[in-house]
Amino acid sequence: MTGSADVGLAPYAADPARTRGRRYAEPPPEYRSEFQRDRDRIVHCNAFRRLTYKTQVFVNHEGDLYRTRVTHSLEVAQIARTVARALQLNETLTEAICLAHDLGHTPFGHAGQDALNACMREFGGFEHNLQSLRVVDQLEERYAEFDGLNLTFECREGILKHCSLENAKLLGELGQRFVRGQQPGLEAQLANLADAIAYNNHDVDDGVRAGLISVEELRGVALFDRYYSEVVARYPASAPRRQLHETIRRMVNALVVDLVTNAQRCIDTAGVKTIEQVREHERALVNLSPAMYAEHVELKRFLNRSLYRHPQVIEMTQRARQVVTDLFVALLADGSLLPLEHREAAARAEDAHSKAGRARVVADYVAGMTDRFAFQEHERIARVQASQP
Repeated sequence: MTGSADVGLAPYAADPARTRGRRYAEPPPEYRSEFQRDRDRIVHCNAFRRLTYKTQVFVNHEGDLYRTRVTHSLEVAQIARTVARALQLNETLTEAICLAHDLGHTPFGHAGQDALNACMREFGGFEHNLQSLRVVDQLEERYAEFDGLNLTFECREGILKHCSLENAKLLGELGQRFVRGQQPGLEAQLANLADAIAYNNHDVDDGVRAGLISVEELRGVALFDRYYSEVVARYPASAPRRQLHETIRRMVNALVVDLVTNAQRCIDTAGVKTIEQVREHERALVNLSPAMYAEHVELKRFLNRSLYRHPQVIEMTQRARQVVTDLFVALLADGSLLPLEHREAAARAEDAHSKAGRARVVADYVAGMTDRFAFQEHERIARVQASQP
């Protein structure tokens, strides 16, 4: 018995029975849909487990309660599933995209990504969305008949949120929407918005917990102040931590309700009836209302100014960039420092694509590291270099 098409879907939702398929043909799954198979493969892969020890804003060892990439991915999926169900989109595909969207992220969050991109500048650069696709298409080694996870087109489309035009031209069918200026499916559009909602709001929580931003500062942000004022008026005797959590809960709820309402209005106005019409539409249809989007952006700018550029965070990110840069430079210069399997892969890539091929394998290895392992490797390589004559 094979998995049947999802029931209760809108006509413009992604239907697993009509998927555009996988890179390598496989027999249909039993007792689950094609998108359930995608989700299950993502959850079981090595890259997903490593997200447990990859940072969001704070380096992993700085505290047990700060978000990591895996907790972030779960929060994104929970938000997106709620919206998907309300809009009658494919909830399982939406969840799979959310769980996979950060698989290619480097250690140390955006600081690590920026450093690795700088290191790879003369070799084609480093884009974390493209790296996530590379993980699921090539780097995971779990199946006997193919590299990667062999996910459906629709899931891969959602993972690749952004891509340079130059790289898009190399991706065949998957890259055509960037070349032609088309939209992804609604499930992919939703995952993108859920990501932004999740990280804005959990960074408020983590930032206050770390003592880098204060509730008093946040009261200058309209979205926060509106719900914080409600909470304090209703629960004046509650502990500050509970008041903060209740405020964040209400903020997320307001954003989700607005997203559902506005997205449905945009879909109805556009008159789309199929996923193909969604892709051909001139703009994305899953968006916040203009008023809520303005408040969402105001919060994002506050966090950028007050949290991400806080001296303590800047100090951490500078160290992180240095660690990633040192690792890349050392491993590219001396392949013997790589583990055997990566050493062999680098040699094959260099034979096929010269130094750029070897650099890409080194970037794959560094990008796959957790925060903790990156520090360990950095110390190991420093000891090896110090012992050399």
